[in-house]
Amino acid sequence: MKIHYKIVAMLFISIVLVSLNSGAQIPPGYYDDATGLTGNELKYALHDIIKNHDEPSYDDLRDFILKASDEDPDNPNNVILLYSGISRPKSMFGGNSGDWNREHVWAKSHGDFGNDPPCGTDAHHIRPTDVQVNALRGNLDFDNGGSPVSGAPGCYKDGDSFEPRDEVKGDVARMIFYMDVRYEGDNGELDLTVVDAVNTAPAPELGKLSVLLEWHQQDPPDDFERNRNDVVYSYQDNRNPFIDHPEYAEEIWGNPSNISVSDHLFISCYPNPINNQLFVEYSYSSALTYSLLSFDGKQVLEGQLQPDKSTINTTNIGNGLFLLLIKDENNVIIKQLKVLKATR
Repeated sequence: MKIHYKIVAMLFISIVLVSLNSGAQIPPGYYDDATGLTGNELKYALHDIIKNHDEPSYDDLRDFILKASDEDPDNPNNVILLYSGISRPKSMFGGNSGDWNREHVWAKSHGDFGNDPPCGTDAHHIRPTDVQVNALRGNLDFDNGGSPVSGAPGCYKDGDSFEPRDEVKGDVARMIFYMDVRYEGDNGELDLTVVDAVNTAPAPELGKLSVLLEWHQQDPPDDFERNRNDVVYSYQDNRNPFIDHPEYAEEIWGNPSNISVSDHLFISCYPNPINNQLFVEYSYSSALTYSLLSFDGKQVLEGQLQPDKSTINTTNIGNGLFLLLIKDENNVIIKQLKVLKATR
């Protein structure tokens, strides 16, 4: 299979969706630095816009933020639960059956960030959910299919994934996209990455990208989601760009029809950022080839990976952002990586 590296490096630049941001209270000039950009340039411009937000505490989410951001528009004494859609009294927060609690939509074990700022208290991905439904979702990735979820009509789950109800599929996708862009590994933070795979824990990854892009298209932002974005902005001083500008998702990751990765070819790469060694694990019986590219498409390393676990030596690679292309006969999996050498 012949690979055109510069084309692959720009794989995620694609067709623009119609912007659906009417009604959102976007501050004038907020997205000026992202205007006209696509692909990774757009992604990093958005990161610079939304990083360094005001960090609430985990108790702040319980005490007042979620009660405001997810308030039932028809009953100000209640909140709307994400997966079930049930309107439940704000007073019924707790850990018992019938209570609601705080759901990390980007499951906190995918990166092991717990309930600590900034990832673990970022209100853009933390929602009220039924205690039992929260437990049933656990740390599963997102994908289609499975058996019905008790207490959450329209939701499904199987051994490796969870499917939310149709009315919030896009909401879930946009929260995951936000987390990928907000957390890029700078200032000692985690580098979170949305990938086209499931079974991604405990890596700082979450999937499944192609399905999330489909959900994003099928369920565009509604008034509830736009209002929620405004409320969270009032507390955190940052916004979810994919609610304000839904077209940004396709401009960064491409159209879901262009993402095709074999289900049996699951890749885990760690650590990220990399120092002098990158470990690659995959569930596949044959050796695979890899190419490490700079973002301008220049190949800096290539070689072969062995089943189960391989090591890529990056000692001679300078700091920067790279794309790792892992290939079999029919598929190319792309991982975004950062090389950051320890300083003394």
